[in-house]
Amino acid sequence: MIRCSWERLEATMPNPVSSANFYGHPIHPMLVLFPIAFFFAAFHCDLGFWYSGYGVWVIASEWLLGAGLVAAAMAATAGLIDFLGDPRIRAISDAWQHAIGNVLMVLVSLANFYWRYRYDAPAVIPVGLIMSAVVVCMLLFTGWKGGELVFRHRVAVYDEPK
Repeated sequence: MIRCSWERLEATMPNPVSSANFYGHPIHPMLVLFPIAFFFAAFHCDLGFWYSGYGVWVIASEWLLGAGLVAAAMAATAGLIDFLGDPRIRAISDAWQHAIGNVLMVLVSLANFYWRYRYDAPAVIPVGLIMSAVVVCMLLFTGWKGGELVFRHRVAVYDEPK
């Protein structure tokens, strides 16, 4: 009985909103694609270097890590605005896991970037490759949690057209 009452109450409440939006379109989901693509590409460049030994892969990976860090900073800013903007988002455990996981992923990427900058090509195998693989695993987890926020908790989903 209590569950049914709660479901009726939930049905009348609007979904948690995205505070960082452009004409009603959430900015965070638009920006997260870039760091994801850059970090996945950096991992693949590391695999290319491991397989071939060609130095161009090291340079490409370092640039992709740098671009990924810049893009992650922009996506994190929009995500933080959303996280702080609606208290209902902060009440969702998936939001905390998504946020903390992404902060840790950026820290690993930053360490990876520094390691490569400091030690150049010898830094890639095995340490750089392992850090890139860890980042990819973390992205899979935090991406799953981001999907949970949208598809299960309906964060920034508009049920009614505006």
